[in-house]
This record gives sequence, structure tokens and C-alpha cells, in this order.
Amino acid sequence: MKFNSHIANLPVYEAGKPIELVAREFGIKNKDIIKLASNENPLGSSKKVRKTLKKQAKNANLYPDDSYYELKDALANKFSVESKNIIIGSGSDQIIEFIIHAKASKDTAILQAGVTFAMYGIYAAAVGAKVYKTKSQSHNLEEMKEIYQANKDEINIIFLCLPNNPLGECLDANEVLEFIKSVDKDTLVVLDCAYMEFARFKDNAKFINPTNLIKTFKNVIYLGTFSKAYGLGGMRVGYGIANEKIISELHKLRPPFNITTPSLAAAICALKDDKFIKKTVQNNFSQMQIYEKFAKENNIKFIPSYANFITFFFEKQDSSKICDNLLKRGIILRNLKSYGLNAVRITIGKDKQNKMVLKELKKEI
Repeated sequence: MKFNSHIANLPVYEAGKPIELVAREFGIKNKDIIKLASNENPLGSSKKVRKTLKKQAKNANLYPDDSYYELKDALANKFSVESKNIIIGSGSDQIIEFIIHAKASKDTAILQAGVTFAMYGIYAAAVGAKVYKTKSQSHNLEEMKEIYQANKDEINIIFLCLPNNPLGECLDANEVLEFIKSVDKDTLVVLDCAYMEFARFKDNAKFINPTNLIKTFKNVIYLGTFSKAYGLGGMRVGYGIANEKIISELHKLRPPFNITTPSLAAAICALKDDKFIKKTVQNNFSQMQIYEKFAKENNIKFIPSYANFITFFFEKQDSSKICDNLLKRGIILRNLKSYGLNAVRITIGKDKQNKMVLKELKKEI
């Protein structure tokens, strides 16, 4: 059987190993496994959300309201925009896929940082589009400008990951806004802000305000998610905010009922629980200090993170060996060899988890 030639060498996104698989493979009880590989919320989801999900069990046979009116209305109120400025996706990465199919083709290209969320490049390659990357691993806007100006006829989508996954750095909002001004109006700038709740808590200068963003620029879309700070990774709900023209075009690609009835209810409920979000981000950055202290004491390079993870870069040790050895002891971390890095990304967990991870990591270095 023949398939499209441009997908022949397409990489497969490497997700973190599930707890169940590690339990079966190494004979470890589920409760004894620590998974800090997928940037999930270690606090779970809020009690209010869990209560809502129990109530929704009886509606599992029903499709959701496909207009997503209540969720869009809640997001519109939160960000001071209108419902027509919002699209809902099965995770924000589904909206990234919509964007690629709407703007990219074999005759166009995307532009991204040297090391960033893998799905930008994978989705682009899936439609035959070219991928331009900066030589710098993290976001270097001057390099991006140079590449963009030299290839303006090809590049029609630019991705900025704020904060950047898997490195953790984050541009200041004013830098981002100045950069957008230098981009042609027919080039779509995608601000992937999946971890923005964390960045804003650590430094308000990083905060991207969707309200002002879409009023000022007609070629920008802001992406958010309920998977990280809101603790709904398993529910798969993301959203995009942009001007009505962009949203209406993306809606043409959205399949019906693209999130579930329980997911919809959980997201609506989660938006109302600011107390849980505050608890989440406070735990994240207080616990992150333990990792930073460990790295400094053991001469491990890291980039100060504005997200809910920290990445350790190794010179002498092999990141694959480290992750494999820890996996056998029930600790799941994210090896970044697939990104071309000898590095390990660690989701910030709860105190007991973090101390156990560092205790075992110490044995590997």
C-alpha cells in the first residue's frame, strides 16, 4: 500500500511512558511509581472538578453542546473578548493542527525556535511544508527576524512557545509584541501559551494579554490549555483566541463534538476555581527551588524555568541511560534525546516525589 511520500520519514511524537506500562514491565505497583515526564499537574484536578465529573457520568451517552456556548462564554469573560473570538480544541495541539492545515502546504514553510514543541514540525511535515529553525536552541527573536526576512515568500506561520517546552525559558511580553510588528500581516503568528499561568505567577512581565493582543494584531492567535495548571490533561481541552476572521476559518476544519461531554463540564468548572490554580503555581515554584539547588550543588546546567518543569543538561552522563535506570526503579522522566539534547526534563511534582527523584538521580551522576 502506498502513502503520501512526504510522511515517509515523519517522526512519531514521543509521549511519556504511562504508569500502567512501567508497572507491567518492571513488576512495580502503580502506587509506587512516580511519573514526572508529561508535565501533568501533580495535585491532580480540583475537588470541584472531580465532583462535577462524577455527576457527568450519567451523561456519557450524550454528545456535548457542539457550540460550546457556556465554555466560550466563560473564557470570553475571563479574557474580555467575545465568544466569536474563541475556538475549542481537543487539547491546544488540535488547534495547532487546524492552523497547519489552514495555512501550510508543500509550497510554504513555518518558522520556530531551534528546540521547541515537536508537534509544530511534525504537523508541518505532514502536509509537506518546510520547517525553518533558529540555530539557537531557545527563542532568539533576532535570528527569527533574519530567517523570516530572508524567506518571507515561503514562511507564512511563525510559532512562539511561551514559556518554551521543553526548555522552560520565556520571552518578555513587550519583546513578543515588538517582534509581531515586524511580521507581514499575511503571516500568522501563533503564541502557544500552554504554560502561561506559571509564567505570569513568576514574572508578570511575561504575561501575554489576549485581550490587547487580538485588538492590536489581525494576524495572531493565542493558544491556551486546561491540561497543565488546571489539571485536566486527561480531559483534552484547549482553546484559541484570535480575531473573528481567523477563528471562522479554523472552524471549517473543526470536526463536530471534538471534546467530550465530561471534558466540557470539567473545563467550565475548572475556570471558576482560581484557588486551585493559585495552589498549583505556588507548589510548582516553591518545589522548583529544590531542583535548582540540587543542580547548582552538582554542577548541572539548567535554564531557569517559567513552566511546570525543569530541564537538566548533562555533559558526562548519558540522558538515555539515566532515564532507563530510573525507569527500572519506578521513576518516569522525559529523555530529550529525540530533541537532539543530552538532557532530561522533569515535571515539578509534590515534595515527597521530588525528594525521591533527586535521591535516585544523585546515584546516576
